[in-house]
Amino acid sequence: MSKKKLIKKPIFLLGLLFISTVVFLPIYYLIVTTFKTPAEAAANPLGLPTSLNFSNYINALEAMNYLQALKNNLIITVVAVVFLVFFASMAAYVIARSKKKIFRVMYSIFLVGLIIPFQIAIVPLYQIISGLHLMNTHMGVILVSVFCINLPLSIFLLRGFINTVPIELEEAAFMDGCGTFRCFWVIIFPLLKPIISTVVILNTLAIWNDFLTPLLFLQSPEKQVLLQEVYKNVGPFATNWTAFFPMLVMSTLPLVIFYIFMQKRVIEGVVAGSVKG
Repeated sequence: MSKKKLIKKPIFLLGLLFISTVVFLPIYYLIVTTFKTPAEAAANPLGLPTSLNFSNYINALEAMNYLQALKNNLIITVVAVVFLVFFASMAAYVIARSKKKIFRVMYSIFLVGLIIPFQIAIVPLYQIISGLHLMNTHMGVILVSVFCINLPLSIFLLRGFINTVPIELEEAAFMDGCGTFRCFWVIIFPLLKPIISTVVILNTLAIWNDFLTPLLFLQSPEKQVLLQEVYKNVGPFATNWTAFFPMLVMSTLPLVIFYIFMQKRVIEGVVAGSVKG
């Protein structure tokens, strides 16, 4: 190994150590504080707790309507992701395979949706959802999340992957009498498994962590999601952080577990796309 590389290696490792510390420190502080009393947290913010005190989690469960909010989060996220996979995969297939100008124009419109912030369209969306009598319903939030926020990126990812699938597979299926709809679901859709996994994970993270859309379109306490329950416990002038941090942990825990089990699929999707591309 050359002298130049020997000098660079410790610097590189120190850089990684510094970045890891910056990322890990807030998570450590969050977790550790959930087991402390307010006095202990104020006296020694970064120190370990003297004992594992679970009373903060019990108090957080009582302050939040946790199970109902968790159920609402699951309903909105699961239904929205299923809708996204269904509509985005079919739209991406037509856009990728059709040579008609209208589909190229539609694809350009979808790409514009990646650039324009969703917040610009809040007022028209509010009027549309209200006109459809979907205010304060999970379906209203699902439709906004699917068609107004997350559909453009899903179509963009799926179209790029479909372009790497050999068109000879479809030509052979058509010669055997297979229709377009059946050809897509029987032959093409199973080949999209890596990128579908990526789309599912990205959209699950985005929809689960979305705070603004439920805040705008859900008012009834029994319809609200986890982040709204957490937000209700933020005081206007002061907040008890030892009671607040357990709410954050319980709100993100299902998503962390989901990501741990699914992160391998993201890597597979990225690798498959890069190799075929």
